[in-house]
Amino acid sequence: MSDTLSDIILWRKKRQSLLTLLTATTTWVLLQVYQFNFLTLISYLAMFIVASLFLSGNLLRLLGKGPPDLSRVGISEKSASEMGNTIQVWVEEGIRWMFWVAAEREWFVFVGTVSGLLLVSRVATSVDLLTLLYIGTVTGMTVPAMYVKYQDKIKRGEEKLKAQLKRYYDTVDEKVVKKLQNKVTVREEKEKKVE
Repeated sequence: MSDTLSDIILWRKKRQSLLTLLTATTTWVLLQVYQFNFLTLISYLAMFIVASLFLSGNLLRLLGKGPPDLSRVGISEKSASEMGNTIQVWVEEGIRWMFWVAAEREWFVFVGTVSGLLLVSRVATSVDLLTLLYIGTVTGMTVPAMYVKYQDKIKRGEEKLKAQLKRYYDTVDEKVVKKLQNKVTVREEKEKKVE
């Protein structure tokens, strides 16, 4: 399952990737043109399915046929256990990631995470859920493929940025922080001499 998903996201299976992108785009455009709310559409779809099942079950009884066999409908214990384990792994990984970001000493990771969450919150105030899901789908279909293609250039740019930011930090540390430390030590020495 994860191999297929990664193949689709990285465009190794071009037909499925294109179909995913076209389905997302078509759904988004149709819902925007007809001004449907996503939850309203899901409710209509659920009502249609329930009404169809009700009518078909009653028509079968009127025609003297037995009710449909529902023994195949359901989730096996093995499937439920696997889904539960998968969800547990996702939750544990999410918690580990949150603690890693919070406890990591690299400011880039922390600032990047907080900035990303702030950006998502700002976007979410002005965009509905369907548009946000569509943007996420398009981004998820394009960014990983571009990253894999240009990974070397991105890593070189990241290293250059880190080196430049380290130089800025060293300059500020040397000019500002060291001077403040020197002033504090001079004051402490004067206070010791006065005592």
